[in-house]
Amino acid sequence: MWRWWDGQAWTPHIANGTARKPRLPAWLSVPVIPCGLLVALTVVILGAGAPLAILLGLVPLCIVIPVLQWLDRVEPEPRSARVHAFLWGATVSVVVSSLVNGVVAASVGETAAAIFSAPVVEEGTKAIGIWYAVRRRELDGVMDGVIYAGWTALGFAVVEDFLYFSDASADGSLLELFIVRALLTPFAHPLFTAWTGLAVGLAVARGRKLFPRVLAGYALAVLSHLVWNASLFVTDSQDGSVFLGVAVVLFVVLFVLAAVALYVFRRREQARFVRLVPILAQRYGLSPPEVAVFGDWKGMLAARRSLDRRQRRSFDRLHAALARLALLHARAGDGHPAGEIDRAAEAVLVDQLQQARRP
Repeated sequence: MWRWWDGQAWTPHIANGTARKPRLPAWLSVPVIPCGLLVALTVVILGAGAPLAILLGLVPLCIVIPVLQWLDRVEPEPRSARVHAFLWGATVSVVVSSLVNGVVAASVGETAAAIFSAPVVEEGTKAIGIWYAVRRRELDGVMDGVIYAGWTALGFAVVEDFLYFSDASADGSLLELFIVRALLTPFAHPLFTAWTGLAVGLAVARGRKLFPRVLAGYALAVLSHLVWNASLFVTDSQDGSVFLGVAVVLFVVLFVLAAVALYVFRRREQARFVRLVPILAQRYGLSPPEVAVFGDWKGMLAARRSLDRRQRRSFDRLHAALARLALLHARAGDGHPAGEIDRAAEAVLVDQLQQARRP
């Protein structure tokens, strides 16, 4: 369990007695609570006036979540951490961005708010959600950065869709907006924020400090977000359906390229995990059945599908512990001497492995 106030692991036996058990579950944090209440109240009000807008706003979940789960299969992240990332995007990012963008719109106009303020603030608040996963020591690789970026961005996008669809239902443009946002570009926000997640994941995987390395990823996230918002503004201002079509096509092409890149990266991580299973077996005493299951990727997936929900949770915990140990060894390099491994990190992961192996 993690301490929400500083992100360190909580242990009940601290000599000076200063540590205390966290009062919040791992899927929650202090900033999420007040922002969550505001967002929940807003969604209830919107749902009372336009229930169809809320239902349609949930459609992107059915499209994006399976992709995030597929990407997360190599090293499954804790459910509580994924839920927190989603809630952060849906609450803290939404509330802070709405307040700042509202002030900018009232001061210098809605155009400046949409094109300049929104990308900077929204990507900034989503980046803090990814950073929370780093503080809690849940993010430990490149793919993890992309995963947490996706969940944070998805939470933000869903609530934003609620707001946009509610307004569109009042002026009769709900169908058109639903097709563009929910069906054609449901991965828009995850793709924007993926740049930040990629930068964070690279820094963590290489054992480097996040700042200033994360700024490059954040800048790309802001730039891609800015270009997208600017294209939509030009479409609205000039009634250019052709321009919108070109923008959507370009976005789809970008999505395909990103999907191919993530697929290749995922395959590499998958092959690396399978290759390191024998080393893990020798060092941590895995049983022959465990080696047989986790040493064959297709066989592992088939074995998981044969389990019920409770057994799958146990299976995923074991898989996650092994995957993190494999990543620890991969950082030290193939063929490394045992002394090069971070012993403190290894001890924590071995404890997680032992707990996961308990019946």
